Amino acid sequence: MSFNKKTIRDIHIDGKQVLLRADFNVPVDDTGHITDDYRIKQSLPTLNYLLDRHCGVVICSHLGRPEGKRDEKYSLAPVAKRLSKLLDKPVQFASDCVGSEVEKQVKNLLPGQLLLLENVRFHPEEEDKDTAFAKKLSSYGDIFVQDAFGVVHHGSVSVSELPKHMSSVAGLLLEKEVDTITNVMENPKRPLMAIIGGAKISDKIELLERFIELADFVAIGGAMANTFLLAEGIRTGKSLTEPEDVGLAKRILAKARAKAKTGHFTFYLPQDGVAAKKMDKTAHTRIVDWQAHIIADIEAYPKRPSVEATKIGADEYILDIGPFSSGFIAGGVQLANTVVWNGAMGVTETQPLVGQIGPFAHGTDVVVEAITGQFGHRPYSLVGGGDTVGYIGARGEIGFFDHVSTGGGAGLELMSGKKLPGVEALEDKA
Repeated sequence: MSFNKKTIRDIHIDGKQVLLRADFNVPVDDTGHITDDYRIKQSLPTLNYLLDRHCGVVICSHLGRPEGKRDEKYSLAPVAKRLSKLLDKPVQFASDCVGSEVEKQVKNLLPGQLLLLENVRFHPEEEDKDTAFAKKLSSYGDIFVQDAFGVVHHGSVSVSELPKHMSSVAGLLLEKEVDTITNVMENPKRPLMAIIGGAKISDKIELLERFIELADFVAIGGAMANTFLLAEGIRTGKSLTEPEDVGLAKRILAKARAKAKTGHFTFYLPQDGVAAKKMDKTAHTRIVDWQAHIIADIEAYPKRPSVEATKIGADEYILDIGPFSSGFIAGGVQLANTVVWNGAMGVTETQPLVGQIGPFAHGTDVVVEAITGQFGHRPYSLVGGGDTVGYIGARGEIGFFDHVSTGGGAGLELMSGKKLPGVEALEDKA
């Protein structure tokens, strides 16, 4: 299904003043340095298209969660500097997003110039869907362009209210994101494999259920796997679990097993994991083989493996999938033609004490190697989720994947089959 909303290509936009909603919610360290500018770079095609057509562009965005109060650590000033460098063009910066000084800057903006407004979330009206706030922002342009895929599942002023007050179309990034994700879900090249990680089943219940319906292979990792293991009667020690969602896990497992009886379908839970008594780069780690017992047998041979080799201790955490599980998932990737990956397989934030891979990131690294063709076959890949994108971004590997989404929650909702308010509010092509 192709994108059914008007985009900047579908309207006469030459010489117009545009109010653009971008997603510049990027990580900024304590010194004001942007540590990952992927989202800014993804906005460049839309910006260049508008500049090539001599538009004056007023950009509004957010950064972080300042909760309706001004907080300089969430200022977009560093973004203005980085954007200027990326475009090789001056980017003016407004110290607020409303007020007489901002109105003066907007009024003086010439065709082909850019003005970035300060964080819209410095004002509580943004999240309160305030009509007066929407009207103020709508006075800054002739046309509203929505290009912030990362927030189109929200109902804030700059997402779903502004289109009520002005002509509104999509930017090139928004079109690309919706088109790509929708096409993968509706018309994938099969076999389709989904690799789902993250912390909570409850956050991804609809996604899991949809992939059980659509996919040929679903592999589970990350902390959410612990709750599934708990539902299967496997000890998880002090690992992050959701005991209140064990019933939910059992329901998902029952649905998956029912589908497996009707045809070729695999729903895979980790069979081994990396355990430690603390989440620290100095922690002693060990592989616990709670189901496969292959690693335990090999390590103990010619003796029988100890009980401890196949059990997570009461004082231990499961912090990554083990080598058997990561190898099994990698094998599944070799048989797939489309892979959707959302969520790391372990705790990727812990930095290594030795080597280049963190002590709890080996499972995730094997998934990266498999998807990017380092074992031979390279399937089409769609990657989403903040921790996943952050991991491959930090390693400089984004370019090895076919589509790396700029939206976390928005991508999840779109893949789950939900409508996105920020998209629905735009003008239809028909």
